[in-house]
Amino acid sequence: MGWVLAVLVGCAGRPKAPADAASAVRAVLADQQAAWNRQDLAGFMAGYARGEQTRFASGGDVTRGWQTVFDRYARRYSTAEAMGRLNFSGVEVTVLSADSAVAFGRWELERAADRPWGLFTLVFRRLPEGWRVVHDHTSSAAP
Repeated sequence: MGWVLAVLVGCAGRPKAPADAASAVRAVLADQQAAWNRQDLAGFMAGYARGEQTRFASGGDVTRGWQTVFDRYARRYSTAEAMGRLNFSGVEVTVLSADSAVAFGRWELERAADRPWGLFTLVFRRLPEGWRVVHDHTSSAAP
């Protein structure tokens, strides 16, 4: 009887399986893509951690803080035409621990005048509100 209790107690504190974490991260990305495609920048940004440590790096620039990242997106994508339609593809999620994961993939914007694309690497942390991006390194491919 004692060994059964020990096994049950040992299992109670175990983190969720990596597949659960990977699915949760993929769900955040799907929600972000859907929000972007309905021109809901606030909904897109819900996938990022709300804090001063949130970091976005692209094109040689580093932006720190959720609000600053939001403001950057708002300036660059101020119209539906500028936002276009976002597609993520080739997404690979690597669970690093019970509360951290990395997602790597390709992004593409379908717009009337062009189709910019590039790669991203996102560091996710499991926070009380769920899995959130704490670091985003996004590159653009040459046209």
